[in-house]
Amino acid sequence: MIENEQLQSFITELKRGSLTLAVLGCCLKADYYGYSLLQALQKRGIDIEANTLYPLLRRLESQELLVSEWDTGESRPRKYYSISEKGRTVYKDLRKEWEKLHNSIEEICKGGM
Repeated sequence: MIENEQLQSFITELKRGSLTLAVLGCCLKADYYGYSLLQALQKRGIDIEANTLYPLLRRLESQELLVSEWDTGESRPRKYYSISEKGRTVYKDLRKEWEKLHNSIEEICKGGM
C-alpha cells in the first residue's frame, strides 16, 4: 500500500496542473477578487488554499491571461480579476488538451487500448 504522504504528493501534483484551467474557467463567467474566487473554487470541490491561489493569480496576471482592477468603493479595497482575450484563447486551447487527456486516461482506466 502506498504511503499517505506519497499519495498526497501525487494528488498535489495532479491538482497543480488543473488549477490554471479551473481559475481561467471561473473567470470566464464572472470577475472575482481573491477570496471570492477561493470560495467559488472550494464550493465546486477544488480544495485550494490561499497561499496557492494568490501566487497563481499574480502569475496569470503577469502572463497577461488575467487582468485586474481595484475596487475602492467598498469599505475594504478589493482587487478584481477578469480574463483577458489572451486568457480566453489559452483557456480554449487548454480545455481541448485537458479533454483529450481526460478521454485517454478514461479509456486506459477502463482497460481499453
